Amino acid sequence: MEETYLLNVEGVRKKILHGGQGELPKFQDGSKITFHFQTLKDDFERTVIDDSREAGMPMEIIVGKMFKLEIWETLLSSMRAGEVAEFWCDAIVEEPWAYKRDTWAMSKEEKLAAVPVLHSEGNRLVLRKEFRQAAEKYQEAVICLRNLQAKEKPWEEAWLKLEGLVTPLVLNYCQCQLELGEYYEVLEHTTELLQKHHGNAKAHFKRAKAHAAVWNEREAREDFARAAHLDPAMAAAVKKELKLLGERVRKKHVEERKRYRGLFSAPGDVEARGAEPGRSALPPGAPRCAGPAAAPGSPRPSSGTPQPHRAAT
Repeated sequence: MEETYLLNVEGVRKKILHGGQGELPKFQDGSKITFHFQTLKDDFERTVIDDSREAGMPMEIIVGKMFKLEIWETLLSSMRAGEVAEFWCDAIVEEPWAYKRDTWAMSKEEKLAAVPVLHSEGNRLVLRKEFRQAAEKYQEAVICLRNLQAKEKPWEEAWLKLEGLVTPLVLNYCQCQLELGEYYEVLEHTTELLQKHHGNAKAHFKRAKAHAAVWNEREAREDFARAAHLDPAMAAAVKKELKLLGERVRKKHVEERKRYRGLFSAPGDVEARGAEPGRSALPPGAPRCAGPAAAPGSPRPSSGTPQPHRAAT
C-alpha cells in the first residue's frame, strides 16, 4: 500500500513503499541507525546517483553527533523498523556562484576541494581568537569528509586516506572547544579518535587537558604521560601542564582543609584555641570545677596536652 504525505518539514514529501513495524522511533543521542539508501534524479529515467547496496555496505549514522550527516536524522525519524520509503526534497535552482551550497548538495570533487579551504579559514579564525567560528569551519570540513567516507569500506585505502584528513581537523576542533571551556565535548571526540588511533599523542594531550579541567586528576596524568611517551618532543609541554595541574590540586586541597576545618573538632576546642599560651581560657575569678574522680580500678587518663580531633581530607 502506498501513502503520500508531507512531513512536518518545509519542502519535503514522503511516499511509503513498504510499511514498517511498531511505533515511530524516538531516537536518543548516541543511537546508531543502520540503513540502505538510493539517491535518484527526479527525471523520466529516475537516474541512480548513489546506491549503498552497490557499495556493498549499509550507511550508519550516530544520532546527535556533532559531525552528523544533514537531513538524514529527520528522514529516518519518520520511518518505522523495516519500512521502505521515498523522499522528495524541493530544490531552488540558482547559479553555482550565487549561493553557498550545503554539504549534501556538493559532488565528491566539490567536497574534496572545499576541505582545505575550510581548514585554512578555521586556522585564520583561530589566529584572531574567534574560536567558535573556527570550530564551525573545522566541523563543516569534517562533515564533507564523513560524507565521502560513508561510501567507502572502512580501513581500506580510500577510507584511510580520508581518515588522515579528518584527524587533524578533529584535533583543531577540540582545541577550539578547550578554549571555549567545552571540556566534555573534547573528552567525547578525543576518546572516539583514540579508539581508532591509539598512538595519537596530540589526542592524548588534548584529552589530558580536558580531564585536568574537570578534576579527573588520575586520568589527566595518565594521558599526559602517554603523550610524552609517544612523542618525546611534547615532553616540555607535558612537564608544564603537570606543574600547573599539581599547583591547582594543592590549592584545591588547601581550600578544602580551610572549608572543613573544625567541623569534627571536640567541644571546647574553639574556646581553648582563643586562650593565650600558658593561660586559662576562663576569666579571672571564675569558679573552677574539678572533674569527676576516677572509679577504683579505672585507668587514669594519660598526662599531656589533649589533642583535638581532625577531619580526614
